[in-house]
Amino acid sequence: MPARSAARPSTKARVKPAAARKAAARNAVAKPAAKTASKAAARAPAAKLPEWNLADLYAAIDAPEIAADLERLDSDCGAFETAYKGKLAEGVAAAGGGAWLAEAVRRYEAIDDLAGRLISFAGLVHAGNMVDPAISKFYGDVSERITAASTHLLFFTLELNRIDDAVIDRAMDDPALNHYRPWIEDSRKDRPYQLDDRTERLFHEKSVTGYAAWNRLFDQTVSSLRFKVGGRELAIEPTLNLLQDRDGVRRKAAAEALARTFKANERSFALITNTLAKDKEISDRWRGFADIADSRHLSNRVEREVVDALVSSVRAAYPRISHRYYALKAAWLKKKRLPHWDRNAPLPFAPTGSIAWPDARAIVLGAYGAFSPQMASIAERFFTDRWIDAPVRPGKAPGAFSHPTTPSAHPYVLLNYQGKPRDVMVLAHELGHGVHQVLAAGNGALMAPTPLTLAETASVFGEMLTFKRLLEQARTARQRRALLAGKVEDMINTVVRQIAFYSFERAVHTERRSGELTAERIGELWLSVQGESLGSAIEIKPGYETFWMYIPHFIHSPFYVYAYAFGDCLVNSLYAVYESAAEGFAERYLAMLAAGGTKHYSELLKPFGLDARTPTFWNGGLAVIERMISELEAME
Repeated sequence: MPARSAARPSTKARVKPAAARKAAARNAVAKPAAKTASKAAARAPAAKLPEWNLADLYAAIDAPEIAADLERLDSDCGAFETAYKGKLAEGVAAAGGGAWLAEAVRRYEAIDDLAGRLISFAGLVHAGNMVDPAISKFYGDVSERITAASTHLLFFTLELNRIDDAVIDRAMDDPALNHYRPWIEDSRKDRPYQLDDRTERLFHEKSVTGYAAWNRLFDQTVSSLRFKVGGRELAIEPTLNLLQDRDGVRRKAAAEALARTFKANERSFALITNTLAKDKEISDRWRGFADIADSRHLSNRVEREVVDALVSSVRAAYPRISHRYYALKAAWLKKKRLPHWDRNAPLPFAPTGSIAWPDARAIVLGAYGAFSPQMASIAERFFTDRWIDAPVRPGKAPGAFSHPTTPSAHPYVLLNYQGKPRDVMVLAHELGHGVHQVLAAGNGALMAPTPLTLAETASVFGEMLTFKRLLEQARTARQRRALLAGKVEDMINTVVRQIAFYSFERAVHTERRSGELTAERIGELWLSVQGESLGSAIEIKPGYETFWMYIPHFIHSPFYVYAYAFGDCLVNSLYAVYESAAEGFAERYLAMLAAGGTKHYSELLKPFGLDARTPTFWNGGLAVIERMISELEAME
């Protein structure tokens, strides 16, 4: 039972919605983006952004319940080891072995839930303020306690996986154990790569001073960086936000400030990257993984051939998608080529002003409610019950995520909301994760988590619902063009950019096997994949070679990034099914989310007639982006 990282997004998709809120969610109406933005710009003062209430987990970092639960965790883990270590094979083979093992799994699951509550609270508090020494110490101490306690549990899945298939199959004739069949079968897929008990324990215990420590160093380093822009010292989130400023001078200044600070810290980021890549290589070698990304594919429960087909399809489509779109955008901005800091520049025909928080809430809940009142009702709880932390604060984790915590509690969403249209889409994205996590929670701590590939489906689908809702309400060609262009940019960032990231990671990890990489060499690999994916319409200026340094996925979840492209192309195909046969679709879709980790992605897609193993599946998803670009070109 590895300790879970609370500050990383959406890796696992998890009570009951309040019936009284269904009507309000159903009646929420989304407004056209231009109208919403103009109203928001005129509103003063701005609505106060919500901060989450973590008391549903624990009241504070010094709450006595935390100490009590840590003691209980130590006791429960020790008692579990005493009761079952070295006894699984004999116990399962004996008469009534199915019921006996089911009781063991229930106890294991209860411990997992308790540990999940503890590490989730510690991680969420830390994400809210990564530079406070007391919070950092608390997070580190809780992580160490959980890692130490859970060493007593390592034997369980190792012994379980050594039991013969025939014996396990007979035991699962018992209904109590058969309930856990998905988790047991899923765990047994790891059998070829598990090591002996002592080695597994060593890997587990050293994780605190190994990759987990380097992850923490990366987070604290990024959060503490300051960037000098126009005489002001800014944290990373507002600096990155300036890359979407309407003033080209400010965009350039922000890009140069990012490059300067990253350059000054390049040795630290190169050391972190090299160390974690070597750490992964050692683990992969000991476990016998053939390819550098195979461990990720295994955890995602997706075949390497499927990912390779996705990557090949996207890379082949670069000229038809990103190269083509950026040439179009350069013309809109009246430039032959766009410097890299203009890649996400606001479009000249996009609405001005900011979108106030109440309007963002209405837009997303309206879109969700039009699709499914149940989905909107679940999403509304994030607002009414304070499950969202939205403001930008010094020391707060950059970006956004929805963390599932544990099934006995509920998810929490972190945002850095600054009122841009893209921020509304991020809200829709993270609430998609949140709805998924709430629905899947009924499967329990062991079977609620969803592989990364499917975990991104709900989030991207939430974005698509919001986009389509706004597109339907567009009143002018200008509004429609702004919405289409914004969605194309989002899709390029989700599909093209993430596959480029994946290619970059493959290059770094492959070359690391031959020795350390300098920051300069990592930058060269970065520029190579970026040039291929962006095309000639984007002019990569000096300084951009450092921009790999701040991306957390490379550090926290190696090769995670292809899950975004997987999810986006999957959602494009899903939405096409919805548009052609909407009757009963919402029920099937919510049932897919509620399955959590109990079914393989291929089984979940069957009711929709989709098969991700075929090349046409990925090309069909990419064709949706191409059609949008064609419509934009026709508007010219």
